[in-house]
Amino acid sequence: MSRAMVFVMLGVAMLAVVHTTPSQDTVNLLTIGKVHRLDPALDGLLPKEARIEVVASGFDWTEGPVWIKDDGGYLLFSDIPRNSIYKWKEKEGVSLWMKPSGYTGVADYGAEPGSNGLTLDAQGRLVLCEHGDRRIARLEPGGGKRTLADNYQGKRLNSPNDLVYKSDGSLYFSDPIYGLPKRQDDPTRELDFCGVFRLAPNGELTLLSKELSRPNGLAFSPDEKTLYVSNSDDAHAVWMAYPVRDDGTTGEGKLLYDATASMGKLPGAPDGFKLDRDGNLWATGPGGVYVLTPEGKLLGRIETGERTSNIAWGGDGSVLYITSDMYVCRVQTSTKGNGW
Repeated sequence: MSRAMVFVMLGVAMLAVVHTTPSQDTVNLLTIGKVHRLDPALDGLLPKEARIEVVASGFDWTEGPVWIKDDGGYLLFSDIPRNSIYKWKEKEGVSLWMKPSGYTGVADYGAEPGSNGLTLDAQGRLVLCEHGDRRIARLEPGGGKRTLADNYQGKRLNSPNDLVYKSDGSLYFSDPIYGLPKRQDDPTRELDFCGVFRLAPNGELTLLSKELSRPNGLAFSPDEKTLYVSNSDDAHAVWMAYPVRDDGTTGEGKLLYDATASMGKLPGAPDGFKLDRDGNLWATGPGGVYVLTPEGKLLGRIETGERTSNIAWGGDGSVLYITSDMYVCRVQTSTKGNGW
């Protein structure tokens, strides 16, 4: 074995030690923020004694949480600036799970090179939005990754951000410019728009919409007849609802909720989100996690006090995990995530 290879292996081992917490007291956790109750209906979804517990901290910018049901259950999440995916497990704490996660080059690639959104396909394989490598990739059981999409009509994607599977096996994802080193002005940018795409099971990539300036999070209604998409533009901070046609394409979008007036006054922007079993959106936005009905009525807001990026359902499906700047938090709800 070469000396260089030894140094590489030692470096990986040191990273694993630095970012691993061998044990964790998850009984008396730090709590942050508060819950704003704007409608009595929230009490049926979120207990009055609900607390925002910090289960892990000390990161640069957490994103893309996904719950893995294997091995007793654990959470995977991205730290985009660190180009890493971390694992959190009850009573074990945090460990480095994969590095690099979204950029495999050797030159500097700006402030946000790593993976962003994470999800599982029907076979339980991890699928990643990779900023630096500008692709949707899938981890293979035998090792390594497979590229699922990295270009549209021969032009490289910007920086895939978030993604969701439909039950027919098609994958929907957003492609804003946040992962490009110079964002909208990056000289390597090839697409002149930020799109929402559908990747069919046969590999065909279809542009669904390019009307949103900064498409970000996306999720389906429980019946899959509506695709919700958030737009993280300071001047147009909204969630949109798109009807889904039988062929998987989408029709004209309708405004679900507009949070533009809160931009700059509260930390964060419309970002990642998930739905509960009744079709309510638990959506990160300016000031935390918004709880919205399928009709767009705001029931309340879970305020972390930090910019909040995404959420995932975990545990038995009733625990809401939240990635919020340097934190990973959780809140016990009275509902369960869509699909649980």
